Amino acid sequence: MSAWEAAWDAAQPRLSALRTALSGYDNHRTPAPINRVVQLDAEILDQELVSVLQEPLNRSLVLIDEGWKGKFEPELTFLIHAALYKLSVWNSGASYGAKLQDLRYTVKGKGTSGPLTPSGLPRRVLLIHGALTLLAPYLHTRLRAYGLSHAWPDAPASDIRRRTWDFLVACESSYTALSLANFVAFLSNGRFRTLADRILQLQLAPSRPQVQRDVSYEFMNRQMVWHAFTEFLLFLLPLINARKLRRRFNKLTAALVSLPSQIIPGQSSRKDSAALPTLGKYHALGQDQCAICAETAALNLNLADDVNVFSAPRDGPEGEPPAFPVTNPYITSCGHIYCYACIAARLMDEDSEAGWECLRCMTVVKEADRYIPGKRYQGDRDDSEASDFGADGSSEYEFSSEFGENTTDLSGSFTSSAFGRFDRMSDDE
Repeated sequence: MSAWEAAWDAAQPRLSALRTALSGYDNHRTPAPINRVVQLDAEILDQELVSVLQEPLNRSLVLIDEGWKGKFEPELTFLIHAALYKLSVWNSGASYGAKLQDLRYTVKGKGTSGPLTPSGLPRRVLLIHGALTLLAPYLHTRLRAYGLSHAWPDAPASDIRRRTWDFLVACESSYTALSLANFVAFLSNGRFRTLADRILQLQLAPSRPQVQRDVSYEFMNRQMVWHAFTEFLLFLLPLINARKLRRRFNKLTAALVSLPSQIIPGQSSRKDSAALPTLGKYHALGQDQCAICAETAALNLNLADDVNVFSAPRDGPEGEPPAFPVTNPYITSCGHIYCYACIAARLMDEDSEAGWECLRCMTVVKEADRYIPGKRYQGDRDDSEASDFGADGSSEYEFSSEFGENTTDLSGSFTSSAFGRFDRMSDDE
């Protein structure tokens, strides 16, 4: 026999004594407290389950009678809690939220003898626990509602109703203080989540001991990211001017399309095309109609309708009023007429330096004047276009003010830069 084997045999009695001491220590060791987050999550899951079951029942009661929801809501909540308590805690020893967290109730201390429920817990303990957690809140809700409906708080101080109300308020305050103290103790040692659990020594414990808790937060992280992203979009989208972005994108696209023709030399057609007037998408619309009103209406057109403002003729049927009449006409620097409200809104929305592109000729508009029949304006179109507003330059629909032309504030002219200065002054104020 070698020296190593002799040393091993000599150490066997001591190793056996150490194993026995360690096993006895493990049996008498106090179990580690259950994770507090798991117990609180179980309570939240139970509350969500009750709300999910109660919501369709409340809607059904409203359909039967609108007053039933407020009248029988406490009873409905009590019945849902009682049914869930019977099917979960009474039968299996754990609520549905506790089952999802792999927890179940255990009774510590005395009182474990006597008849047992199907879950193995004492019947007397669960009856008291159900009375404290289900029946007591229902009675409190009903008593408080009855006292408020019969004006108990407004009764004289010597009245029995007022004394009963004061006693109820004192009980509520005491229960709130005790619940707060119990919650602080729960955060400290992780035992007895509620005050009723502490009174009855009911504690949540793992259903399967020696099981390592493995929780994946991938779904939670994804939900938090999407929630934050949605809130950011709700904050950002109202600050974005979609019309301005669309206009700049169209300009960039047009510049990129025309770039090859500008680079390739020897194209005389380019000069000829540059000499041709530019036409907007509403160039065919009659001059007695507002192109901005037509554009706004085009955004709300139903696809089933036969109306198409892009292909509308210059003049409608004789005797029929225009689809988009000009109200309070203002003439732009390019010679086209729009409604005052429409052109003012567009010039205020656009940049003061760039201006706004006319929907008829694609010319940059920076100012507009009030249209006066018979007056010649810089940038006027030919007489055929002006004839749409009548032979003398006036429209067949008169634009007048009952206060007279000299008393209205709309008789002047405005520019996009003026609106820009007005906006800056408003911001400074």
